[in-house]
Amino acid sequence: MNPSDKIIGIDLGTTNSVLGIIQNGTPILLPIQGERLLPSLVGISPDGDVLVGTTARNQWVVAPERTIRSIKRQMGKGETVTMAGKTYTPQEISAFILREIRQAAEQALGHPVQRAVITVPAYFNEVQRQATLEAGAIAGLTVERIINEPTAAALAYGYGVDDEHRRVLVYDLGGGTFDVSLIELDYGVVDVLATAGDNFLGGDDFDERLAGLLADQFTKEHAIDLRQDHRAWARLLRAAEEAKIALSSAPFTTVSLEYIAQDAKGKALHIRREVERQEFVALIDDLLQRTLTCIDQALTDAKLQPKDINRVLLVGGSTRIPAVYDLVTRRMQQEPHLEVDPDAAVALGAAVQAGIVAGEEIDAILVDVTPLSLGIETAHVTMTGRLDTDRFAPLIHRNATIPVQKSEIFTTLFPGQDKIQIKVYQGENPIASQNVLLGDFLVEDVKPNRPDGIGEVTVDFQIDINGILDVTVTTRATGKQVRERLKADRQRLSPEQIAESQAKLAALYTESSEDVEEDEQDSAEDEALEIPEFDPGTQALLDRARRALENPKINVELADQISETIDQIADAALDEDNEQLQAYCDDLIDLLFEAEE
Repeated sequence: MNPSDKIIGIDLGTTNSVLGIIQNGTPILLPIQGERLLPSLVGISPDGDVLVGTTARNQWVVAPERTIRSIKRQMGKGETVTMAGKTYTPQEISAFILREIRQAAEQALGHPVQRAVITVPAYFNEVQRQATLEAGAIAGLTVERIINEPTAAALAYGYGVDDEHRRVLVYDLGGGTFDVSLIELDYGVVDVLATAGDNFLGGDDFDERLAGLLADQFTKEHAIDLRQDHRAWARLLRAAEEAKIALSSAPFTTVSLEYIAQDAKGKALHIRREVERQEFVALIDDLLQRTLTCIDQALTDAKLQPKDINRVLLVGGSTRIPAVYDLVTRRMQQEPHLEVDPDAAVALGAAVQAGIVAGEEIDAILVDVTPLSLGIETAHVTMTGRLDTDRFAPLIHRNATIPVQKSEIFTTLFPGQDKIQIKVYQGENPIASQNVLLGDFLVEDVKPNRPDGIGEVTVDFQIDINGILDVTVTTRATGKQVRERLKADRQRLSPEQIAESQAKLAALYTESSEDVEEDEQDSAEDEALEIPEFDPGTQALLDRARRALENPKINVELADQISETIDQIADAALDEDNEQLQAYCDDLIDLLFEAEE
């Protein structure tokens, strides 16, 4: 096939993002910045450099005000975030990440990449899906499909298995979201039967629980609230995440944070606390129990029992927690399957779907569902003459197979009424305003078509393969139609705004590249020496260390430790040992907190 027709698959995650593609008929991961996983963080260095991934993650610990993490939880909210004193939309922050992924794909493939399939949580509503499409557009990508993460995982699991029938429960617990989907694999057809989930449940919440425990104990001992110190809280969250990961393979671990704060007399204060796995599990038990509620809902919607499920598939990094494995095993009365890497499954499935869209030889057909009901606000006059308003009338119910189209007839409230306000909502609450408002519009010149003076309109809902809704209202008396593609107008970016965001990102990268060119000119005389090249985040950390060493009051022993660690970072960079480099950077961060107290 023509290289320009190649479509990449992207798992745009809360904590990490992953890139997949079909190569020689097989889904594989492509490295981003030399690694399988790209941390989903974005930052601006003090020198104005754009930081994405590990470099931004390093900066977040020392400069959270210049760094954004977990932006996926803000998608579709219509809010902005502040980074290095400037405001950005969630779509723009996500576009930084997607741009980095796109460049990695182009570097690996050797040709431009413009098309992508991007995954989202199954429980993302239409507003959040639209925001994801807009992020892709800002990053210069044509998003061919938006597919649900558990569905993508099932595609990866079922790839090449086209000669049998299976019902699979996909339990997807990531960094910021949780989904459970019941999927039927039937001789190459991937059919989603039901889905449920929680967009605010994941590994980030587990980290916050543990960080909160440590912060509360610190407050009790020293009367200092670490939550009020951005840097201290960022370090505590990072340490909690590392402890969570360690507890997945060890029964206990030690959280050690030097110079986390200082008391009223200027004395340095530290945290050193052993955490047992059982203690951590007890902290997050209520959150894990919420995942069981979603399992039960999906089973109920699909009218199935655990015994009807042939396979249980665990997806997402947080499923590595042993308590999750045990919890799911007990509820589903079978042990989950681990054939597909939990971190890779979604991206590999996105690659499979990308291959299907691109016309590659892949024997699979995807049948997905809409996660939430869609309908309009209605009202009626009661027998006593009272007006009962704010009622939700679903046209398309949750777990309906997409693409789908449904129509219903609605009437005016009173004879002679010639206008109807159509308000479209997504959700499950019978009170319309308690659901997510996707948009509203006015239908005018409604003519009566009944003897009692009442006018009728037909409301038609049509959801495309990406879960995007088109609404058409037809006046029965005249046949006049009003069409709206409802993308939540309150949050929707116009083409002009997308172009402005593209220019905004391009300007930042242009400034960064000009700085790099100046640095290269300044260091031309050192070309004969073996000097390692550092990413902007590590370079900023080293510059900060050198400034600390210039302080004449610095402790001699501490200065020696900082100097030694700088040398270790340089050696690791020359050896291209990224894991060791990261460890030395963490050591330097702790030393600098002591030096700068």
